[in-house]
Amino acid sequence: MQVKQFIGGIHVPHYKSFTEHRPTKEASLPKEIVIPLSQHTGAPNLPLVKVGDRVRAGQMIGATDKLVSAPVHASLSGTVSAIEPRPCFTGDMLESIVIAVDESQDKLELADIDVDHISKEDAVKAVREAGIVGMGGAAFPTAVKLSPPPGKTIDALLVNGCECEPFLTCDHRLMLERPVELLQGTKLLMRMLGVDNAYICIEDNKDDAIETLRQKNDDPKIVLMRMPTKYPQGSEKHLVKAVLDREIPSGGLPFDVGTLIQNVGTCVAVYEAVRYKKPLIDRIVTVTGQSIKDPQNLLVKIGTPLSHLIAECGGITSYPAKVVVGGPMTGKAQQTLDAPVVKGTTGVVVLPPELALEDMEYLDCVRCCKCVEHCPMMLYPNQISIFCEAGMVEEADAWNTMDCVECGICSYVCPSSRPIVRMVQRTKPLIQELRSKKK
Repeated sequence: MQVKQFIGGIHVPHYKSFTEHRPTKEASLPKEIVIPLSQHTGAPNLPLVKVGDRVRAGQMIGATDKLVSAPVHASLSGTVSAIEPRPCFTGDMLESIVIAVDESQDKLELADIDVDHISKEDAVKAVREAGIVGMGGAAFPTAVKLSPPPGKTIDALLVNGCECEPFLTCDHRLMLERPVELLQGTKLLMRMLGVDNAYICIEDNKDDAIETLRQKNDDPKIVLMRMPTKYPQGSEKHLVKAVLDREIPSGGLPFDVGTLIQNVGTCVAVYEAVRYKKPLIDRIVTVTGQSIKDPQNLLVKIGTPLSHLIAECGGITSYPAKVVVGGPMTGKAQQTLDAPVVKGTTGVVVLPPELALEDMEYLDCVRCCKCVEHCPMMLYPNQISIFCEAGMVEEADAWNTMDCVECGICSYVCPSSRPIVRMVQRTKPLIQELRSKKK
């Protein structure tokens, strides 16, 4: 099927060669895991355990009755040593359950469910109880996405395997190594949504993944889409436009145009949740960069400290290095390596000194309009940044700042090194506050 190019975007260096051909390796167990009670978009969980309790791998240890949320589970057996605020990759201190890991681990208890005859309601319940969230980074509770609001009809499922961020290869390896589970998860999601069409979208720099899935796919209703390699191809608005030629309205969501998007990792996690009642307690993380000794894709238990992953890959080879959780375009630079892996952690990128620029001075906008030329949302980042910098919140709102997807292209191409995305991120909450006051 022919796909349509979106306007804007950019071709960025891939830097994927460090890990794209390296099979996933299971990481060693840390001595301590830290499970934040909030690893998702929505309401935080409340602890279901107390200090001194022994917990087993897969046990639910945090939950809430709020609709938009996802419970958390112990990823390893051990003893709860603390329930206290701990650093998170976002830079916040989040209430977390700290578990001292047992040297000898209990075997994870799994069920054996006939997925061909499970009801939609039971399947969605299994996804909710397993704490599945979007594993591409957004971490929105999957069970909520599987229950669209009344009046919203879904007719197409898009499975996002583009992985357009530089350095990251965790989704690529998953598609190569677990194609059957990915396809089974896609079929389950189609049944839960009641749709007849699914499109697995993969950029054309991953032809081996496309071929692997083609050989395993026996369902003509699941179409493999070979997408042009262009950042940010994996952004949901641009994926919907490219595949279905539908435009998500300003302030809207994919279900407003009859579609739903799931990451490839989420599809596999859904399959495991429904088939085995396995909670989301591990994931593949790409640990890479020019300043890491032995870049790898690691299967990691949720709650593992970043420091443990870096040590697993031979440590940092040059200082001062910048450690980024996620990709370099949209990820978060870290102040501490004590932060744990969470459900949405796609990668840990260790950048060399020449790229580890801190507190870099920036200049005034020179009106070159490079950011306007490449903005995939067809905004005016130059003018938006001026309003945000000056604290002109109403003007920033009028110039559609809330439509920014924070892809980072504007900052990447800016000759004045203006931190446009950071300005937008600071201003968005102020715009929301302004709008609420006007209601």
